[in-house]
Amino acid sequence: MTQSSDLIEISGPLRDAPPRARRRGRIRLLSVISAIIALLFCIPAATVVYNLLLPQSEIWSHLVETVLPDYIANTIWLAVIVGAGVISIGVSTAWLVTMCRFPGRNLLEWALILPLAVPAYVMAYAYTDFLQYSGPLQTALRDFFGWQTPRDYWFPDIHSVGGAATMLFLVLYPYVYLLTRAAFLQQSACALEVSRTLGCGPWNAFLRVAVPLARPSIVAGTTLALMETLADFGTVQYFGVPTFTTGIYRAWFSMYDQVAAAQLAAILLGFVFACLLLERLSRGQRRFHHTTNRYQHLPEYELRGGKAWLSTFACALPVVFGFLLPAGLLLNMALDNGLEISKYLPQAYNTFVLGAITAVLAVILALIMAYSLRIRPTVVSITANRVAGLGYAIPGSVIGVGILLPFTWLDNTISGLFENLFGLSTGLLLTGGIAAIVFAYLVRFLAVSLQAVEAGFTKVRPSMEDAARSLGHGPFETLAKVHAPLMWGSLLTAGLLVFVDVMKELPATLIMRPFNFDTLAITAHNFASDERLDHAATPALMIVSVGLLPVIILSRAIARSRPGR
Repeated sequence: MTQSSDLIEISGPLRDAPPRARRRGRIRLLSVISAIIALLFCIPAATVVYNLLLPQSEIWSHLVETVLPDYIANTIWLAVIVGAGVISIGVSTAWLVTMCRFPGRNLLEWALILPLAVPAYVMAYAYTDFLQYSGPLQTALRDFFGWQTPRDYWFPDIHSVGGAATMLFLVLYPYVYLLTRAAFLQQSACALEVSRTLGCGPWNAFLRVAVPLARPSIVAGTTLALMETLADFGTVQYFGVPTFTTGIYRAWFSMYDQVAAAQLAAILLGFVFACLLLERLSRGQRRFHHTTNRYQHLPEYELRGGKAWLSTFACALPVVFGFLLPAGLLLNMALDNGLEISKYLPQAYNTFVLGAITAVLAVILALIMAYSLRIRPTVVSITANRVAGLGYAIPGSVIGVGILLPFTWLDNTISGLFENLFGLSTGLLLTGGIAAIVFAYLVRFLAVSLQAVEAGFTKVRPSMEDAARSLGHGPFETLAKVHAPLMWGSLLTAGLLVFVDVMKELPATLIMRPFNFDTLAITAHNFASDERLDHAATPALMIVSVGLLPVIILSRAIARSRPGR
């Protein structure tokens, strides 16, 4: 059949076309839908960049002269400290639990992921109550040493750049730990055995063989941690550290200058893409491959005596300070306040609605885009998937500003059109309800579900698709009857991860939530801003409790990731 006849057949009604032409038409339809999704998800970034071309206001000039240098300096310091912290904790603990045997290793290998369930701003609330002047730690120190006033001793101020960075790397190091541990588990035992024959001990094998092979995973995990650092609002705002995210919120809600907020967001977006560019350039032309397809049991170093207990202590320390201590402090504050869970059921319901709607839509969109890429990996489908996945690198505050500006204009335009034509006001259809905020969540977290769904597709052999096609099933029937049942676990995991991320998201929710619509994150933030930490404890603890489930799922998946198991 010639190309011209193909075009004639497809241009007619799809149901009257031959089966092969209908199948091609549906495949092209999937590619078109993927491209439309990617274009829609470009709206926030395009809006922010467009505002750079607008005339600068007096407020913007004032910000440049007064606070912009502080925004830049604090952002850089946060990135440097957090980057160093997550690498040192994540890589060392991943190596110890993967390659060494010591007391408590089996428990610590999954417990090290627990801090991922704690949002950084929740950590900040817990430690503020614990470390403040009237808190239990300083009170105990004064009683023990007989100090009377703050002048009698020095105590580090947690409300600082260093304090905010500490909170962030305590909850973000699991990104590096997860990816690095997976890389160590997938390394060939042959490379390590060869290093031992060349005289390398455990330490030299770690530095000269294991770490270089795991470098892409280490860099990827660090990049994710830095993205979250740049996107953080709750921690830096509560600690009084001026950064771009706090500046965007201040320009929008305090100065009422949308252009200045968008221009600050554009600079922050530049920081984000600079991090991504540095990560890409750092790889250069180097490639990292395993040395063999034969996987044996990795050599495990039996640690004894002081080394064994030192390893246990080193791995337990991040768990204690990153999860057990803050969770215990929150639970204690919540119990002191009566643990009034029923009081926060309306906020929990709002959080559940937003999370559930976003999770379902994210899984559906990810399924469409990943399936389009699988069955027809063209330039369009590949580009669409990569563009849609970039949203995770954009801070929530930038997305909020980038969506509110065009959506508000669209709401006003629609309302004005209906008033002129029908004499009716439609109100704020998009920004007055949850439509805009759900779209913001989708832009931010589609990459999470997309990665999980793409990983699920790898479990389906191409021969199964060929068998379905030989039985007369089209692309959509194959997706429903073959792929979906086999990928059910991956789809549930994708939805669960998005749900928990929505629960923890603060800056986008603060900017875009409808009037009188509070979530658990908003409630905890409002109480903490009013210095009512005892009231903030219960909603914060509810967020942490829900976040534990995907953490356990991730831990089990990593533990089974060693090829050959």
